[in-house]
Amino acid sequence: MNEERDAGGAPVDWSPWVLQPLAAGVLCDYDGTLAPIVEDRDRAVPLPGAPTLLAQLARKLSVVGVVSGRPLEFLLANLGPLEGVSFFGLYGLERLYGRGRDQGVREVSQAALAWKDVMELVAAEAEVAAPAGVEVEHKGLTFVLHSRRRPELASWALGWAREAALEKGLTVQPGRLSVEVLPPVASGKGTVVEELSTPLRALCYLGDDRGDLPAFRALRRLRCAGKATLAVGVASPEQPPELAGAVDIVVSGPDGVLRLLRELASRLGCG
Repeated sequence: MNEERDAGGAPVDWSPWVLQPLAAGVLCDYDGTLAPIVEDRDRAVPLPGAPTLLAQLARKLSVVGVVSGRPLEFLLANLGPLEGVSFFGLYGLERLYGRGRDQGVREVSQAALAWKDVMELVAAEAEVAAPAGVEVEHKGLTFVLHSRRRPELASWALGWAREAALEKGLTVQPGRLSVEVLPPVASGKGTVVEELSTPLRALCYLGDDRGDLPAFRALRRLRCAGKATLAVGVASPEQPPELAGAVDIVVSGPDGVLRLLRELASRLGCG
């Protein structure tokens, strides 16, 4: 199934989530999924009602979380903290669990911290090398080269990041008019999906960018293992060409995301 849900697609079968909510979960990306894409990254705020909707779902489902390349502090400042909702910043390198024995405890990957000095050094080199119009965003454990203001420089940013990563033993995550450089630590949206899925029988993930593709691939593996999964792509003018083939349905922007999640909330009897 691969359809534009907002153009008359068939209803989603939420029955695995409704019949066994304590064995089901929903995970969302942030930018382009819960919040519209804007030129000024610091002004990317979630759509009205998104935090309340996540909290409502968390009262019914076993797992509700936000998985993003944004730092944990940014996610908490714009969405939470929300009771029962888990937050995974920097692709899972920073975490705050909404429930379980680690509820309320902030975790930072110790393996990533070991690379902090190297990351800061390479980020400083990027500041010197970047041409006008390419912005370097420092995130502590990672950094991003943004070319939104000069899209024609996107290939330069990707090439520089790949060369620097190869020299220092780092990894690269291409995104929407951006490329992120990360420490070589086994973490990512796919890893988070796999980890959280262990006790679950049904899991939905919603995302819009290249960084979400590993999460969608993880859902396919889980489906092959017998679990109910739903991969939801979020359409935008800048969506990667691989997105449509990686998901079960496509919704139109963050508005479509909220409509879909409200449908699930209604089926679960959230009030």
